[in-house]
Amino acid sequence: MSPNEQLTVGRLRELVASGEVDTVVVALTDMQGRLQGKRCSARYFLDEVLAHGTEACNYLLAVDVDMTTVDGYAMTSWETGYGDFVLSPDLATLRRIPWQEATALVLCDVQWHSGEPVAPSPRQVLRGQLDRLTGLGLTAHVGTELEFLVFRDTYEQAWDKRYHELSPANQYNVDYSIAGTSRIEGLLRRIRNDMTGAGLYVESAKGECNLGQHEIAIRYSDALTSCDNHTLYKNGAKEIAAVEGVSLTFMAKYDAREGNSCHIHVSLRDDAGPAMPGAGEHGFSPVMEHFIAGQLACLPELTYFLAPNINSYKRFAAGSFAPTTIAWGRDNRTCALRVVGHSDSLRVENRVPGGDVNPYLAVAAILAAGLHGISEELPLEPMLSGNAYASGKPTVPTTLREAAGLLAGSKVAVEAFGQDVVDHYVNAARVELAAFDAAITDWERIRGFERL
Repeated sequence: MSPNEQLTVGRLRELVASGEVDTVVVALTDMQGRLQGKRCSARYFLDEVLAHGTEACNYLLAVDVDMTTVDGYAMTSWETGYGDFVLSPDLATLRRIPWQEATALVLCDVQWHSGEPVAPSPRQVLRGQLDRLTGLGLTAHVGTELEFLVFRDTYEQAWDKRYHELSPANQYNVDYSIAGTSRIEGLLRRIRNDMTGAGLYVESAKGECNLGQHEIAIRYSDALTSCDNHTLYKNGAKEIAAVEGVSLTFMAKYDAREGNSCHIHVSLRDDAGPAMPGAGEHGFSPVMEHFIAGQLACLPELTYFLAPNINSYKRFAAGSFAPTTIAWGRDNRTCALRVVGHSDSLRVENRVPGGDVNPYLAVAAILAAGLHGISEELPLEPMLSGNAYASGKPTVPTTLREAAGLLAGSKVAVEAFGQDVVDHYVNAARVELAAFDAAITDWERIRGFERL
């Protein structure tokens, strides 16, 4: 399947009739950015799910990473009985999955039985911002760059070791190293080729700084498609690694070395073409200037959507290529916002997210901030040249607790997403914080077992 070839329902019927496809994965993306759903027989999918969707327990958008039922969500609870919602297939996402035998997959929008969208669903949160852009005659194109760490241990071995003393796939920094990436080219090549077979346009693979760290870049597309591709790629890479007898992680900060980033590139277009280049200073249009100004103004209160976990904030360290400073610069990797490209390729790279980010929520937050800047015609502050880490400028929130508090008080977030969505994700942050606050860490045991 080429990157431009879409699996149609008609073609799926042919593949099912010939026995080439017998399973269809029907999936939603949950709050943590994971695929959740069910595997349907292909015949049942064509006979029933295609026309009517399928049901799933609505707790899928109201649990923590351990799938624990928790309090505080308005949309579902023990009091309301944890009923179902409907997974409605988006047939534009229908595709073959090469790393699973005889399998296709479709991503779904989440609806109540009335047909009303489930507002906190990540895909719906993004759709809301895309609709706002459409109202201004704009569309967004997005590219996400995911880094991951590869270990020689299987996932089962890593679990049994409690993720301690794992064997990285590389023993030294292989950033841009051809020899270093050759050490695991078998895995990298399979991920690239299988993603191509699933309809993604793979650009390249390269080594990164941490031990066993690599990045496979997927070509940019419209915002929704890129987020769909991101989610499919992240899930698929883990599944492929498991088949290959290794493990990989996208967590933001695995150890004291460099964390896993997810830089997000965003550009806007209107009916005439790219909307960001113009005749202003730096070659920017007014839309570009206001868009960046909105990012800077709203970054603190929307950081939660870019860094949603306790571990996310461990990545923000000076001199680590992870941003700490709320500033923008031209091709300056020390700033939270890095402007790259020229003329029609001009775009903004947001360097705040880590590999643990939910792409739908992150892109929705970036667009909401940009829309705020455009609607308020916010002026753009001067470009920062030099080392942003040493600039003395304000920084991104340094903890999940701080970010959640800023989100809870954000008028911009309420105007963009609605109070129900903001409350939903503030509660998710509170749940994460409560779980962490109750945990006893290895650091505490080592520090205090004997010596305190």
